Amino acid sequence: MSTSQTVSEPAGSDAAERSYELEIGGMTCASCAMRIEKKLNRIDGVEATVNYATEKAKVRAPLDFDPGLLIAEVEKTGYTAALPKPPVQPGAGSGSDGDDEEAPDHELVALRQRLIGSIVLSVPVILMAMIPALQFDYWQWASLALASPVIVWAAWPFHRAAWMNLKHGAATMDTLVSVGTGAAFLWSLYALFFGTAGVTGMTHPFELSVSPTDGAGNIYLEVAAGVTMFILAGRYFEKRSKRQAGAALRALLELGAKDVAVMRDGAEVRIPVEQLSVGDEFIVRPGEKIATDGVIVSGLAAIDASMLTGESVPVEAGPGDAVTGATVNASGRIVVRATRVGGDTQLAQMAKLVEDAQSGKAEVQRLADRVSGVFVPIAIDIAVLALGAWLGAGFPAASAFTAAVAVLIIACPCALGLATPTALLVGTGRGAQLGILIKGPEILESTRRVDTIVLDKTGTVTTGKMTLIDAIPAQGTERSDLLRLAGALEDASEHPIAQAIAKGASEELDIDLPDVEDFRNTEGKGVSGVVDGHAVLVGRRSLLEEWSIELDPAIAAAQAEAEGHGRTAVLVAWDGRIRGVLVVADRVKPTSAEAIGQFRELGLTPILLTGDNDTVARQIAAEVGIEQVIAEVLPGDKADVISKLQGEGRVVAMAGDGVNDAAALAQADLGLAMGTGTDAAIEASDITLVRGDLRSAADAIRLSRRTLGTIKGNLFWAFAYNVSAIPLAALGLLNPMLAGAAMAFSSVFVVGNSLRLRRFSGSVAPDARKD
Repeated sequence: MSTSQTVSEPAGSDAAERSYELEIGGMTCASCAMRIEKKLNRIDGVEATVNYATEKAKVRAPLDFDPGLLIAEVEKTGYTAALPKPPVQPGAGSGSDGDDEEAPDHELVALRQRLIGSIVLSVPVILMAMIPALQFDYWQWASLALASPVIVWAAWPFHRAAWMNLKHGAATMDTLVSVGTGAAFLWSLYALFFGTAGVTGMTHPFELSVSPTDGAGNIYLEVAAGVTMFILAGRYFEKRSKRQAGAALRALLELGAKDVAVMRDGAEVRIPVEQLSVGDEFIVRPGEKIATDGVIVSGLAAIDASMLTGESVPVEAGPGDAVTGATVNASGRIVVRATRVGGDTQLAQMAKLVEDAQSGKAEVQRLADRVSGVFVPIAIDIAVLALGAWLGAGFPAASAFTAAVAVLIIACPCALGLATPTALLVGTGRGAQLGILIKGPEILESTRRVDTIVLDKTGTVTTGKMTLIDAIPAQGTERSDLLRLAGALEDASEHPIAQAIAKGASEELDIDLPDVEDFRNTEGKGVSGVVDGHAVLVGRRSLLEEWSIELDPAIAAAQAEAEGHGRTAVLVAWDGRIRGVLVVADRVKPTSAEAIGQFRELGLTPILLTGDNDTVARQIAAEVGIEQVIAEVLPGDKADVISKLQGEGRVVAMAGDGVNDAAALAQADLGLAMGTGTDAAIEASDITLVRGDLRSAADAIRLSRRTLGTIKGNLFWAFAYNVSAIPLAALGLLNPMLAGAAMAFSSVFVVGNSLRLRRFSGSVAPDARKD
């Protein structure tokens, strides 16, 4: 057994404990998961949660605990367990071994084969039993020939699991299926060989209800074959839905690079990305993906993070700047030193968030698990009581037997066990596709109660990046000339402010900017070059002073006013004279006002919280439609503001992106971190919004509420189904085959209802990578 599992010590947890994750095999229902969970929790110092839908166990155990004991305990219970494989480097796996998408699911293939075989063989048996006109001479023997492979081969997983459970003194859903179908088959054999059911010309009508008859004259092969077929169908679609729900996770991991050029002994060598180690230096050329998280050692580049964050403008990065794996080098050759590899990278952590959310349990699921844990033995008791009551009342054995079998079959708690996990799998998977990463199932319950949302300004309501907002020409200079010449020069630079000016000039003039000659970049000061025969300078005051160019009072005043409002003023000169000033500032995101409207529709009161001055804050708030503003708040005081609002009886959500928002995000009842922000903010949040669009926050709340509503709807159906159907079966009002079909349908209904979440459409389209 591999011992290369990943163990973690979550922040704030007892350092004397570790977390393990086991991959569980052989579970067939929620009762199986409940049984394994009980066994693991009986081990001293162990706290375990087993999820039937994800087939995984999350275990916390003492620091020096041997994980092999966990595996042994699960295997003693009759199931298989394994520690996970070493983490796959995001983007690795182009080969057959690492590509989960291409790797065949052997359990799914086996289920499909058994299902197809049972359909081909069972349908004729059912039709002959239901339609008297098809009951030719010796039809009952033909039914036996067709049904036997179904009951023995197709239903073998049920019989095998039931036997293993019996050896351990336990009963699960497989016990119900195996006992029910086995009893129907054995009774049919008795009636055929020792009763009157095997005589030539024997017929019997198909009835929806049970009536007293001669037990030795009835066969129930259609019941045994039909129930097996329906339950296999339910399990097949259930298994397939789990695989579909994991598609978003696989797609997230596929964003990464496949190989990387590293420096080894002074030479450049190309290796698979999974062989990269912390401390390795690797080369990233323009157009290539950055292989893993790291720090730039040398070179300058514009980093395009749109595939992870949705931000369309590349950010300039140089020596000492951190870069994230799976982002793209838009321009410039850089050398990066790896700081995090494999499962430690930001991309892998994002994928882990999705997986953890799918593996956890909401409170409603814990209730369902408790019910499932006691449901199977109670169902068997009811079946035995029904059998005894029918026999005691003087009814034929066939009638008593039919009622008991119907109870066993209808009682299978599949729907109950699937109600929460399938909705959680599909909901969180759909969220990942929309750029919404929900950290845990308990978050869903938080979203229902939220009534106030506090929004950080910079990077959340505003773009957090520079935009050209004004161009002020000097006396005697045309605005169009100022934009054209300055925009052309800045277009040759990769700096974010330069790109903002170039983009703004091009859009306002609606022209192709002219070419630049003799372009030069003076680091930290600005740029110079020749445009249309003019020697143009764009940059700081210090650059103009080097060229002995003085500011006139009007331009100096415009510069001072812009900087007084927290904006960036860029000076422009050509042919030895000052020609104007360009004002660049952070601008409100185009979708922020729409997002505020969506918050109000969800019943939330928006509040703007910022450290900026009150004038700027209120101007931004008015632009997007926020009435309440809390400005000039020190970074350390943001959490206190959240606490004060909570003290007023509000249930508060907080959306932010900076390190200074981390404490507030943790304090809030629901923390929403913009994925374009810092690791600290993301770590402190409950939901991460991968894209920088504030509408994603509204989508996250809507999706969470929709998922919670689906879970409750599923649970209602599952409870109502079992509560109402078992008495009908015990009273003999349900044919066992119809009971099997209804039981399978309830599971398929729950899975289908959960899969409807895949059609959830957010305000931000899944492929809207660029704003």
